[in-house]
Amino acid sequence: MYKKTVLPNGLRILTVPMANTKTVTVLVLVATGSKYETKNINGISHFLEHMTFKGTKKRPTPLAISEPLDRIGGYQNAFTSQEYTGYYSKANYKHLNLLLDIISDITLSPKFDQKEIDKERGVIIEEINMYKDSPIRNIEDMWIELLYGDQPAGWDTAGKKEIIAKLQRNDFVKYHNDHYVASKTLIVVSGKINSDDVFKKAKNLFKTISDAFGKNKLPTKESQNKPQIKTFYKKTDQTHIAVGVRSYDIFDKRRYAADVLATILGGGMSSRLFRLLRGKMGAAYYVRTISDESTDTGNLATWAGIDNRRASEIIEAILGEYKKIREIKIGKSELDKAKEHLEGGLILGIETSDELASFYGFQEILKKEILQPEDIIKKIRAVTADDILEVAKDIFRPEKLNLAVIGPFKDKKPFVNLLKI
Repeated sequence: MYKKTVLPNGLRILTVPMANTKTVTVLVLVATGSKYETKNINGISHFLEHMTFKGTKKRPTPLAISEPLDRIGGYQNAFTSQEYTGYYSKANYKHLNLLLDIISDITLSPKFDQKEIDKERGVIIEEINMYKDSPIRNIEDMWIELLYGDQPAGWDTAGKKEIIAKLQRNDFVKYHNDHYVASKTLIVVSGKINSDDVFKKAKNLFKTISDAFGKNKLPTKESQNKPQIKTFYKKTDQTHIAVGVRSYDIFDKRRYAADVLATILGGGMSSRLFRLLRGKMGAAYYVRTISDESTDTGNLATWAGIDNRRASEIIEAILGEYKKIREIKIGKSELDKAKEHLEGGLILGIETSDELASFYGFQEILKKEILQPEDIIKKIRAVTADDILEVAKDIFRPEKLNLAVIGPFKDKKPFVNLLKI
């Protein structure tokens, strides 16, 4: 059972003891990401995440941060999304104090040395180049830009190269002061721990965290009254597509029905679209349908790597399945299978201390509300065939359709007349 404590300054400490493990994970989540940026600093959340590992007042070099963890066989990493930035370390439970000390140090006291910034901007730019060279990754950024356009929700988390090239130390200091504050920070510790002991240590190590209010993000504006298409010409042997619709945010009760719907369509090798595109048509390698929810946006899309010559045929086939599930109520067997798939994935996804920390931490940082695994399973099990039909009719409408394409197509003309349902 987890234990959550909120300090007077708003700092949240969440502990999740585990009985059958010898590991411990320390995860710090900060409620900031690309949705919190302005256009002139797009990419700074991700860049700042990199800079925290480049030295602190206490540990002035990258080696001073990494070497102690290497010595004990532990590891650390970090990640940046649209709505949160995370830092974590995992090791033998005996090294809890070291993990807490390092994670608190890098999140609270990065030096932001200008020389290191100048070196790291080259790394970030090469990371952006890597994403652009990888269609399977670049299609994700294209999809978000297609849906949300020129606003934070539509911007690339990694940023634009021309902006990354200009960011200076004062930009990082200001952004850190604006967002790395107590009220926007969550500490999660899971594994073989004593909750009271962790609380005392975390409270002491984070006692210097700013109690400033912290800046919020602007709400995302959504507007669509006709199908939208975005293409990117690249001479590839395989076309990569995302076909989907706007759906529901993380607070909408219909999100569970949307999750089950996505699972029926493309949630595994026995799903409708996998069997159709790969099994029957032999025209795709990867096929998946995902319902993605955030605090103010949501979308459901099918992603696939397909035969260049059959792109139009496959897009029509996907839309045909959307139309079918909108018009014909699913049977009990298929519904039960999708629910069991989601339940099994949830259970498998919280087996280790780092996965469990993420499970509880992501809920808290996004919703400030935590559901236990069994609570989520109940909500999934409660979804009916009528719920699936109602959601399908709501989201699978012509004016909500969107298509992103990367492949050897110099314009979108071949696809304009396809987006019908």
